[in-house]
This record gives sequence, C-alpha cells and structure tokens, in this order.
Amino acid sequence: MPTLMFSNALATGLKAVFTMIKGSIVAIVTPMLEDGSLDLVAFRALLDFHIEQGTDGIVVVGTTGESPTVDVEEHEALIQIAVEHAAGRIPVIAGTGANSTKEAIELAQFSKNAGADASLTVVPYYNKPTQEGLYQHFKAIAEAVEMPHILYNVPGRTGADLHNDTTLRLAQIPNIVGIKDATGNIERGSDLLQRVPKDFAVYSGDDATSLALILLGAHGTISVTANVAPKLVHEMCVAALNGEVLKAREINFRLLGLHRHLFVEANPIPVKWAVARMGRMKNILRLPLTPMLSTSESVVENAMRQAGVI
Repeated sequence: MPTLMFSNALATGLKAVFTMIKGSIVAIVTPMLEDGSLDLVAFRALLDFHIEQGTDGIVVVGTTGESPTVDVEEHEALIQIAVEHAAGRIPVIAGTGANSTKEAIELAQFSKNAGADASLTVVPYYNKPTQEGLYQHFKAIAEAVEMPHILYNVPGRTGADLHNDTTLRLAQIPNIVGIKDATGNIERGSDLLQRVPKDFAVYSGDDATSLALILLGAHGTISVTANVAPKLVHEMCVAALNGEVLKAREINFRLLGLHRHLFVEANPIPVKWAVARMGRMKNILRLPLTPMLSTSESVVENAMRQAGVI
C-alpha cells in the first residue's frame, strides 16, 4: 500500500474544503422502474429538486440509496451521473463503503476519478473486524485514494462499532475529514465533539437526534428525512448552526413524525414510499426489500401531513 505523501498545504486544504459543507446533506434514494432497472430520469429530477429546495449536499448510493442491491456498474453509474448532473451546483459525496477493503478502495478511486467531492465509507459490515482492523481498513483506503473521506458508523446495521478512540486515531490521517455518527447516542456524540480536531467534521446520521447533536457542535446531518422535507431540514440546520434555538426546535417538532415513522419499517422502505407519494418517483425496491405494509401507509402519510409536505 502506498504511503501518504501529502504536503501540509494539501492536508490542510482537504479538510478546509470539506468542512465548508455544513447543514442538510440528503442520503438520497435511488429511483427504480417496474422491471427493477434504475430510473435515471427520476434520479436526475430528484437532484434538481434538492438543489431547488436548498439541500446543502448529496450522498449518493448510501444505505438509503440501496447500495447493498445495486451492482458495481450501477453503483458507479449513479455516482458519475450525480456528479455530472449536479455540475458543481451542490457537493456530491459518493457512498463507497464495502466489507472488503479492496472493493472500498476501488469504489473510492472511481469516485475520485468521477469528480465526487468526498467519499462516505461505512464500517465494514457482517465480518465484524476489531478496532485495529477498522483502523487499518480506513487507513488503507485513505492511503490509496487521495480525496476527502468521511467515516460512517452505524452499528445497528453493520454489526460492528467504530469506537470514539479509534475515530480519533483516524482523524489524524490528513484526508479522513469527518464522520457520520449514526449511533443516536448523544452522550457519545458529545464526547466525540469534545475530542476531535476542530477541522474534523461531525455529522449526525440519526434524524431524531440530529438537532441535539448540531446544537452541541456538529456540522449538520446526513439525513433520510431530507428526502421528504428537504427545505425544512435545511432550514432547521441553518437555524441550529446560527444559534436560533427556538426556530430550530419549532421546525424539528414539525419533522418529528417523519424522523420517527420513516423508520417504521427498515430504511429505505418507508422513505421510498413517501417520495413516491409525493409523485417524484415510483415505489419500487429490489429484493430482499419489499413494499411497505398497507398498515404503515397511514402512519407515514400522517407524518408527511404534520410536516406539511403533502
């Protein structure tokens, strides 16, 4: 594996550029057609919709974008199309995680070549590496691909947990620029925010606790809710980042039903139903995901009405 050869200026520049992305970063869904193929017309339209609504960044082909069920060719196509269609209007963060270090490096290298602003790389799932294994995994990716990398810790989905101490070790690597913390644990998030370098970005990956984490010092949220209420999530983040606590809290109350009920079934089942209910794509998923139960539909629709998006 090659050794990092960044100059101090480059190392500083990578983090300085990335920490400019603050606020609402949508973990965008991947539209599909009835035959299961990618609906690229709807995908491009969703990118335009988020830009119009004020979303601050796009994560493409993350968990919410059904990364486990798109093949490598489709995964790369979604990244390439997102970068090309965004055309510099909004930062694009490419989902590049894998439980194989080699595959994660290959996806990150593709993303860099495509022009993505950063990669989002999840803790390896299923094989449950040790903390040293996690450190070596992310270090190897950073050394192999000279672009900004954001760590993604979601132990409820991966079966492995990136401890704060390991995150702090990784934060010393110049082009590891931030973390999406989807633990939903405010005590743990507070500890992380207190100890990470000032140029290391921390994003909430848990919609229900994102406001609290931002008020504690996080830079924003990588959000599922933003698929359905992009303007409101953006406005909540702006208010929180500006210290307008009452305004941020009021918006969060409107969003609370979505924060809760977009997870009434496994993500992204409910959020794809909701975006389809808004008329922005078809409600198609790939097995092993199946359409949302009819008993859940009224629950999600009521949350959408509470937020005022329908």
